[in-house]
This record gives sequence, C-alpha cells and structure tokens, in this order.
Amino acid sequence: MTSQSAAALRSRYVEQAVSDLEENRRLQQELQERISMLKQEEALLGDIISLAERYKGFTDASRLPEQPQDERVAARPKQATAGATSPRAERAKGSSSGTSAKSGTKGKPRQPLLGDLLTKLLAKYDEPRLAKELRDELLKKHPDRNPTPQVVRNTLESLVAKGRIQRHKQQRSVMYTLVKQG
Repeated sequence: MTSQSAAALRSRYVEQAVSDLEENRRLQQELQERISMLKQEEALLGDIISLAERYKGFTDASRLPEQPQDERVAARPKQATAGATSPRAERAKGSSSGTSAKSGTKGKPRQPLLGDLLTKLLAKYDEPRLAKELRDELLKKHPDRNPTPQVVRNTLESLVAKGRIQRHKQQRSVMYTLVKQG
C-alpha cells in the first residue's frame, strides 16, 4: 500500500468518525428532549393518580370538583390552619345555605374543549400543520387559553387515536391534518 492510499484511507476513516460522532450527539440531544418530555408526562400522570385516589370513595360524580379537560390547573397550596376548609371540602359536604355545588359556575360559560378548538383550526387547512403552528394560532384567536406545547401535542395525539385527525411525519417533524368525513 502506498503512502497516498494510506492517507486517503485514513482521511475517509476520520471523516466517517466525525460523521458518526455528530449523529451520535444529535441522537443524544433527541433522547434528552424525549426524557424531559417523559418526566413532564410522568409528573402529570402522578397528579392524575393522586386526584383519582383522593376521590376514589366518591360514588356521586356530580360532587367531584370540575377541572378543565385541556389545561393543567396549578395545584392549590394546602391550608395551614386545621379549622379552615377548602372549597373542595365545602362542595363535598354541601354548603349550609342550601345552594348547589354547581351554582358557583353558573355565571361563567363553559369553555370549548381544546380538542374541538384544534379540530376547527385544522379544518381551515388542506395541508398538514405543525403542532407549534396550531398552538400559535390558538393563542392568537383565544388569548384566554394558554395550553403548553406539550398539552397541545398530547391533545392532537388523542385526536389521532380517536381517528378525528391524521399524523404525518416528514423527516423529524410531525404534522397533522383533519380526517375528511365522507
């Protein structure tokens, strides 16, 4: 083997090693992002399990506190004094004035579900849309709503599972379109 061919071979090996290292770093970054997302989902599921266990004994579903289906509600700090009762406890035992538990929500109209809003947004487009684009448009049209990007993605994936929208993968991007009813 000549020194020129050995140098060319060595050069190719170096290029391949550099390329492999770059790909490895990119994959590590993707995995770190995925781990971060999974940790967030784990925390959310832990909160859901905690709530489910707390209200396991309830047989009357109308007595359960209402929570928006599309956005995570911040946990309320526990009351420090033993004599204080939480709004949940008040609703659970029924108020002494005889008003129903739902009377506090009568003045405020119920917001449409996030899935319905996203479906309406997707209906305007024939081409696939990114979750980020849909979230940005949602924030503009509904400034009172502020779901996290993860909540939007989860809601879109839920709609995919229900067959209401389709998922399209283009390289590393995931895009969504409305399923045409026919």
